[in-house]
Amino acid sequence: MPEYLAPGVFVEETSFRQKTIEGASTSTTGFVGPCRFGPIRGEPELLTGFADFERIYGGIDQLVFDGISDPTHNYLAQAVRAYFEEGGRRLYVARIYNAPTSGDGIARWISAGSPASYTLEARHPGEAGEFTVSFVFKLGDNVLKNDSDDTASIPNPANNVLRGVREFDVVLAGNLASPAGDDEALYWMQNYFDSDANEIRQRLVASDNSNVALSTISQARVLTVSVIVGPLGRFGFEQSWENLSIHPEHRNSLSNVFNSSPADRSAELYIPLVYNTDLTNGAALADAMLANNSIAGGVTSPVATVADALTLLDPEPLEAARSFRVALDNGSDGDQPVISDYTGREGTVDGIKSGLRSFEDVEDISIVAAPGSSFDYSDLRGSDYAEAIARRVISHCEKMRYRIAVLDSINGDILSQVRDYRSIFDSTRASLYYPWIKTFDPLTEQFIHVPPSGSICGVYARNDVERGVHKAPANEPLRMAAGLEFVLNTAEQETLNPRGINCLRFFEGRGIRIWGARTATSDPEWKYVNVRRYFAFLERSIEVSTQWAVFENNGPVLWENVMRTIEDFLYNEWQQNHLLGATPEQAFFVRCDRSTMTQNDLDNGRLVCVIGVAPLRPAEFVIFRIGQKTADS
Repeated sequence: MPEYLAPGVFVEETSFRQKTIEGASTSTTGFVGPCRFGPIRGEPELLTGFADFERIYGGIDQLVFDGISDPTHNYLAQAVRAYFEEGGRRLYVARIYNAPTSGDGIARWISAGSPASYTLEARHPGEAGEFTVSFVFKLGDNVLKNDSDDTASIPNPANNVLRGVREFDVVLAGNLASPAGDDEALYWMQNYFDSDANEIRQRLVASDNSNVALSTISQARVLTVSVIVGPLGRFGFEQSWENLSIHPEHRNSLSNVFNSSPADRSAELYIPLVYNTDLTNGAALADAMLANNSIAGGVTSPVATVADALTLLDPEPLEAARSFRVALDNGSDGDQPVISDYTGREGTVDGIKSGLRSFEDVEDISIVAAPGSSFDYSDLRGSDYAEAIARRVISHCEKMRYRIAVLDSINGDILSQVRDYRSIFDSTRASLYYPWIKTFDPLTEQFIHVPPSGSICGVYARNDVERGVHKAPANEPLRMAAGLEFVLNTAEQETLNPRGINCLRFFEGRGIRIWGARTATSDPEWKYVNVRRYFAFLERSIEVSTQWAVFENNGPVLWENVMRTIEDFLYNEWQQNHLLGATPEQAFFVRCDRSTMTQNDLDNGRLVCVIGVAPLRPAEFVIFRIGQKTADS
């Protein structure tokens, strides 16, 4: 209560409303698996479309694992594409990577010389890092100005200044004191304090670190470089950065823009190139770059010396540019991922997690899948590779409580094999789908078989938005499916459905549909996917929206507030036909009083609220009983 110690008028705010509960998101998905490019550690980034995936993870180009002769379809990319096509809206991707036996799999290019003046490398490992990098050098207008009195017949060279030039800019300047006459060379501009004049002045520093006074030059033009990277993958796009500086300490320099350890998260995700140099002299670094002999952009012969390179920049118009292009190489998709790659690193040392563990810090994920993990690699089939990864996905969902695992069957499995595979699991937080989907691959321009989890997760999300999480994600069309690996009939499904294997079926005139909504469990109470996911929705919503009750006085007033808050939330669910029952009393009950708490509970600070809910289960078997009747009856 506020204190009233002096007379006066006091205005206080109070609330006469009950606390409310906001429904939690249920359609955000997390995929884990190998792909062509992108970060392999740290918190995954939220994707809202396939274009986001292409920019960060390199598109749908095939993967080339060391030790496997044939390229492998990029099942993760195919699943992401299917997810958004089927109606998914929010997706997190955790890329996994198994480094090759030799090297780190990062594509590089090293300049000539020993030691090298500068190196270029892909920011992330992968064969997609073998992109091209083009450098285009440009000269600006003359920035040398004279501050002499306009009435003076001869301007005083001592009053020469550089206008519009920032510290560390690299300039091409003419040195009148040179024996060669109006010779030009590269310098970088440095500000220094002139103690005699008690002011900050400018000077030019040459590649040999000697200083050149502005009074000895006749013109100076800023040298900048533009960088073009890409394309990243066959369907990728080029990225460009304009008018960068060469000196490493410049704020807009190559070294800062393409820093190996960027402070900006977006740079780590969207800038695929890293530029490294040990040189600290911008003029020397510009000399080294201009001496590169990989010429493109209209120059037909190699440039032998820096002087020759500078003459290419000299003719009018000043925008005339010299460029060269290099290609990064020795990038590798690594070895085929192992089981521990899917599990991921804990991050106990540096706090940076990977794999499934990177999803632990992303609270809004509700659906998890590992597309492609069940692909039958002939060299690993005997080691139960797919089973071990599926177990880890299930374990992750069990640990995080409010998530469900969407499991793929193994490609090529016949009925007896998929039944044996399903018998391995028993979890209320997993669902298994069979068979694989036939879809058109824009890369090979052929039809291929892909795991169904990408499309299934998209249908989950679409169903949640259009109908609600309470409705079973079944009898829904698969938009991306052009066929199925195996066409199942009713008799075959009769052997699979009771075992909790959700079948994908083709129906004449209705297309390919999900024809099952069961979890991979032996517990009849949680037999259906929608019941499991709806309870996860209720539990998560109540948990998040009742945090205000923690440390409140544990008495009848608090119990009543908690009970009314939850009742209002469940009443709204009943009104929207999300619960079974003709009246609210039949649909749910909420109790929070001395009948739910003992004195021991109160003494130990526990508030116990008991909630009962009657969920809607799907009409899996629709039965019409028809018989003959007579006119008399």
